[in-house]
Amino acid sequence: MPRRRAALAALYLAMFMNILDVSAVNLALPAIREGLHASATELEWVLVIYVLTFAAGLLPFGRFGDVIGRDRVFMWGVAGFSLSSLACGLAPDIGSLVVSRAVQGVAAAMMVPQVLAIVRVIFPEEERGKAIGLFGTISALGAVAGPLVGGVIVSADIAGLGWRPIFLVNIPVGIFSLYGAWRFVPKIRATERVTADWAGTILFAMAITGFVFPLVEGRQLGWPLWCFALMALSAGLGGLFLKLQVCRSANGLAQLLPTVLLSDRKFLYGLATVCAFFSGLAGVFFILAIFLQSGLGLSPLAAGIALAPHPVGVMIGSYLSARLGGRTTGQRVAIGIFILFLGMVSVRLATVGTLLTGVDFLLPLLTVGLGTGVAIAALFQSILARVSGPDAGAGSGVLQAFQQIGIALGIALQGQIFFHVLGASSSPSAYLAAARAALLYPAGIFLLLTLTAVLVMKSQTGRLT
Repeated sequence: MPRRRAALAALYLAMFMNILDVSAVNLALPAIREGLHASATELEWVLVIYVLTFAAGLLPFGRFGDVIGRDRVFMWGVAGFSLSSLACGLAPDIGSLVVSRAVQGVAAAMMVPQVLAIVRVIFPEEERGKAIGLFGTISALGAVAGPLVGGVIVSADIAGLGWRPIFLVNIPVGIFSLYGAWRFVPKIRATERVTADWAGTILFAMAITGFVFPLVEGRQLGWPLWCFALMALSAGLGGLFLKLQVCRSANGLAQLLPTVLLSDRKFLYGLATVCAFFSGLAGVFFILAIFLQSGLGLSPLAAGIALAPHPVGVMIGSYLSARLGGRTTGQRVAIGIFILFLGMVSVRLATVGTLLTGVDFLLPLLTVGLGTGVAIAALFQSILARVSGPDAGAGSGVLQAFQQIGIALGIALQGQIFFHVLGASSSPSAYLAAARAALLYPAGIFLLLTLTAVLVMKSQTGRLT
């Protein structure tokens, strides 16, 4: 029992490090822009490249863990994440930082899929539920602590290093996690021969990168014709990826996306909903982190405090969602998305005033968090309920990958709107106008998702309640 608990601590410490890092980096963006003289597009890449490599790696590395051992791949991921964090912290220029972030995303993709898979193996059935439940608690704590820790670190300017300790703090955490995994996590090897779909991995990565790259670079380059050609090509690569999955299925080979899932329209609708959901949600915090500091002049710590109500709201919303007795998952999704829409409208309305402070965003972001918490658990539950036992791992991996694709799209699209309106100006009024324009996107997305959820629910039941 003590060894299992020590193994669990090592696994969840790595997860906490990853989640904390993701949410803390937003607060460092203005400092990174100033310190490395980064353009708006380069600043977007600091976030987007991590999400892209993470999304592209989730599916193959989940399978890779089956091939050579989940404990081994997990430790490689932790080591890679720690070393790439060191490279991020020492980056001499923005290009080096972006490359290091790409490697960090790959390392996270090696690490994350193994965590719950290992927990399921090392804990007996009667203890497994509690151990997995702790995963949600650790994730929530990391999300809550991220903005605050990020704000404290950047504001403290430790040893004159500015934003760099945001990444450097991962090194001792990674060392502790790596030692714990080496010492306490048992060797876990595949019981049968498993193959990896590397061709599918490459096509999947090329398709999503080919679509997102023009969205990030297009504004700065003046939207040349090749941007649209590349997006069209990415659609073709996506079609080729799907065809490859069908061929591999026909030949009895492993697939990144099992074809049985492709024939389930409700599963595909769920993936589209998740992608749209996170495209509306993720970019908001990218925009607000910049606006609160560069537009309103808040310190990183004050900005972190202003953003903290969202993860708190997520925790409360998740608790409430589990207790909406008598409600179907579809009803909970619709309720949560509607609350989210109201929250996004409130965030947008908060920018209408002229004497803004961080306090104006506390209640709106708490509402956004409540909606997120109510909707997301029910949404994931309803999607994974469509997946049979043998495909559960693949279905979960696909779901997480589409979540990351949505995040990348949201940051790219809202970044385009924000920086297009901002232009070359650095005045508070210009930042305010840019934030107002960019925040229309998530409000529109969640209005559309609310209407869609209501229509789908009505078509299935013939009533709304």
